[in-house]
Amino acid sequence: MPKKIEKIAVLTSGGDAPGMNAAIRAVVRTCAYHNVECYGVYQGYEGLIEGDFEILNARSVKGIINKGGTFLKSARSQKFRTKEGRQQAYDNLIKANIDGLVVIGGDGSFTGAMIFNQEFEFPVMGIPGTIDNDIVGTTHTLGFDTALNTVVDAIDKIRDTASSHNRLFFIEVMGRDVGHIALNTGIAGGAEEILIPEEDLGLDRLVDSLNRSRKSGKSSSIVIVAEGDKIGKNIFELKDFIDENMEGYDVRVSVLGHMQRGGAPSCFDRVLASRMGVKAVESLLEGETNYMVGLINSKMELTPLEKAIKGKTKINLELLRVSDIMST
Repeated sequence: MPKKIEKIAVLTSGGDAPGMNAAIRAVVRTCAYHNVECYGVYQGYEGLIEGDFEILNARSVKGIINKGGTFLKSARSQKFRTKEGRQQAYDNLIKANIDGLVVIGGDGSFTGAMIFNQEFEFPVMGIPGTIDNDIVGTTHTLGFDTALNTVVDAIDKIRDTASSHNRLFFIEVMGRDVGHIALNTGIAGGAEEILIPEEDLGLDRLVDSLNRSRKSGKSSSIVIVAEGDKIGKNIFELKDFIDENMEGYDVRVSVLGHMQRGGAPSCFDRVLASRMGVKAVESLLEGETNYMVGLINSKMELTPLEKAIKGKTKINLELLRVSDIMST
């Protein structure tokens, strides 16, 4: 029989994402609903090692569902990568009589949680929070939908300038290893071309696409580039190539950067965070451990942390085809 869960701690780790505060709120209020004490851990795993946590109740998390970022703060802990650091974290949890841990973060955060569970058999549950949507076991990670809306809004504004001055804009979005943000926002923003890590389209195709656009009468163009795209060393090298090899284009570059992580979470992310928080706590109370909660076929499901970490998300091939058709 697993030990009855009476106290649960929650932390956020890795890069922040819109919806993390909503998820914390959901964890805390689900604990309150089930008469379980909840502790908030500050500064991620570093806070576990330092013992930087405090009791949270339903009123502690009022007014945060609409806030971006994470009020518990986030940090990448080098100490937690060591056995000594994890031992110190475990000792602090036991000292506070905490029985379970909810980790909100990405694959690096889940790797730490999985190792922690394996070493100390401490119950853990993961909630996927990353704008890249690059974790297996959920169709949407927290922050992905909000990031898409933020990027599309930026593309719309940039297009106004591109159209006014007959310019070609390369717009770089986040996505070091996956192109989910680029592909979705490129279609929604009416981009002429979308460059993603999963599909090496090559410079020749890019040039052909831009030539077709110009011959069809387009006086301005938008090209969305995922930061991990392999065509050039970086987006500025792409600009230089077009400047050198294609006449008649006034080329500009816009790197959206960390603005994609900020802002109030969308309605979708707030609801998703609430559902994930409830599922995470109730799964721990039911004796489940070493899982990540996720959205699959519109339902909350559990995926082993190891599978979530080691799996590789796949790009939507239908969206690629839609993108090709829409850029005609």
